[in-house]
Amino acid sequence: MAKEKKTYTGTGKRKTSVARVTLTPGTGKITVNGRDVNEYFPYPTLVMDLTQPLDATNTREIFDVEVKVEGGGFSGQAGATRHGITRALLVYDASTPADSENSYRKILKKEGFITRDPRKKERKKPGLKKARRAPQFSKR
Repeated sequence: MAKEKKTYTGTGKRKTSVARVTLTPGTGKITVNGRDVNEYFPYPTLVMDLTQPLDATNTREIFDVEVKVEGGGFSGQAGATRHGITRALLVYDASTPADSENSYRKILKKEGFITRDPRKKERKKPGLKKARRAPQFSKR
């Protein structure tokens, strides 16, 4: 019977997107919804954004990242993925022997990755064209 690889999971959210992230020991391959990350996200800045937690903790080449993301657009999905990777890294860090000086939590907290971005689309109000956009004023 083959030895089973240890996996670390985390759920990230941003706007209306939800990402379920699984980290497994590997070579640094990132897969989003069964496709390569560079193929899935249309802009390199989004890929750079979601790999920030891995770069901050120097674990880019240590883990293979498997992501299942749904809802929202590309920006929200990239943000949700980043949040999920951060949470999965915290699970991994909790399972390893404690070293409070170099804990991932301290590094990720300083960079601001642990906090979920609460910004969402504001609802439309009655009498307005959008959330805050009023109809054009006409004197006559």
